[in-house]
Amino acid sequence: MVAKGDQENGSPVLDGTKNSLFRYNSPLIQVGLIGLVCFCCPGMFNALSGMGGGGQVDHTAANNANTALYTTFAVFGILGGGIYNILGPRLTLFAGCSTYILYAGSFLYYNHHKHQAFAIVAGALLGVGAGLLWAGQGAIMTSYPPTHRKGTYISMFWSIFNMGGVIGGLIPFIMNYNREDAVSVNDGTYIGFMVFMTIGTLLSLAILHPRKVIRNDGSHCTNITYSNVMTESVAIAKLFTNWKMLLIMPAAWGSNFFYSYQFNNVNGALFTLRTRGLNNVFYWGAQMIGSVMIGYIMDFSFKSRKTRGLAGIGVVAVLSTGIWIGGMFNQRGYNHHDVVSKTVKILDFKNSGSDFAGPFVLYFSYGLLDAMFQSMIYWVIGALADDSAILSRYVGFYKGVQSAGGAVAWQIDTHKVPYMTQLIVNWVLTTVSYPLLALLVIKAVKDEDKVAEEESPSGFPNAVKESKG
Repeated sequence: MVAKGDQENGSPVLDGTKNSLFRYNSPLIQVGLIGLVCFCCPGMFNALSGMGGGGQVDHTAANNANTALYTTFAVFGILGGGIYNILGPRLTLFAGCSTYILYAGSFLYYNHHKHQAFAIVAGALLGVGAGLLWAGQGAIMTSYPPTHRKGTYISMFWSIFNMGGVIGGLIPFIMNYNREDAVSVNDGTYIGFMVFMTIGTLLSLAILHPRKVIRNDGSHCTNITYSNVMTESVAIAKLFTNWKMLLIMPAAWGSNFFYSYQFNNVNGALFTLRTRGLNNVFYWGAQMIGSVMIGYIMDFSFKSRKTRGLAGIGVVAVLSTGIWIGGMFNQRGYNHHDVVSKTVKILDFKNSGSDFAGPFVLYFSYGLLDAMFQSMIYWVIGALADDSAILSRYVGFYKGVQSAGGAVAWQIDTHKVPYMTQLIVNWVLTTVSYPLLALLVIKAVKDEDKVAEEESPSGFPNAVKESKG
């Protein structure tokens, strides 16, 4: 059977390979590839950040580098969707991934020369690159899957991506296993991160342009070819008055805000260096579990997509409340002064016995919550449209606001705001997000049958209508 349409105008394309899930141009393979790219680059970055202070005993350099990172990320996260629509995936992703290598190299340099300047500049450049990478990743992950399986594809991506954090956690754990009293990671740890990041950068060249990706029903995932600067500038500016994006803003702001607290003031403050690496293996492993859990709820729990969305938000809200309560009880046992004066008991997985269990389970739970919270947001964004151009802008806006929150959070930690205050702010930010996301689902998310009715004759969603929302 051969019935091919024009890839530029989006007409359905049917051929003898259309039913294969493992076609190179299938959504499954392309989402899997972007998962591997993120496994190697941001996955390793997450493992490095999760060590607390970038693996250094003094967190100042890492905090300042992360502030520079998230400041530029906030700008280029918002612009990233437009840049992706103009340049396409390969150039955008390759440029973004290459900055991760430089960032890890800056801490290798810092191990020998205690100068912050290189790390801060590398952090600022990484913010530019991360904005490009995550805008492209978000467009691919939210627009390629079939409408009724977006949660499944998001959870698949999140699992592959966070396996990078698991492997990345093993690197410092193994490299520093016999350095029980060490306070900063060794050179080999940073070199290991750089090797993975280089592989991810090269792998980004394997990503296909959206117009070449074909679903199993024979339809193209999107009809986008290339955009232009004026079109993207106007579309991005409109996002700041888009009521859907305004409802997402609190969730976006809070979704990376808790990292500085969890990485520096829980993992970095309470555990030995080698144990921090082990903890990160389970933190990012928990993310894989959490993404699968929320993906199942938001794709399979109820027939109605709107009901599934509300159910997912409700589950995450309940779990979030329980975890933050547990965090509050743990935080009552120490403060910043205890850490600086070294009067807090430092826990080691081999030597601390039962004292290790509670804080370890809490840190594991933080990873579970992070994945469920962010996967939930991605699902909601993906349910707002199907067109890659629109979703790249939506995700770019989300990542930009997320990064602005992250920049503030890292400076809050640098200025030694009390740990309990940081925890409460994180708790409030996530809690405020749930009713706003629920309102967005009620007002803007449509069930699959209604989406099908509104599709154009060529098989594409009405992108013009969506873009005016």
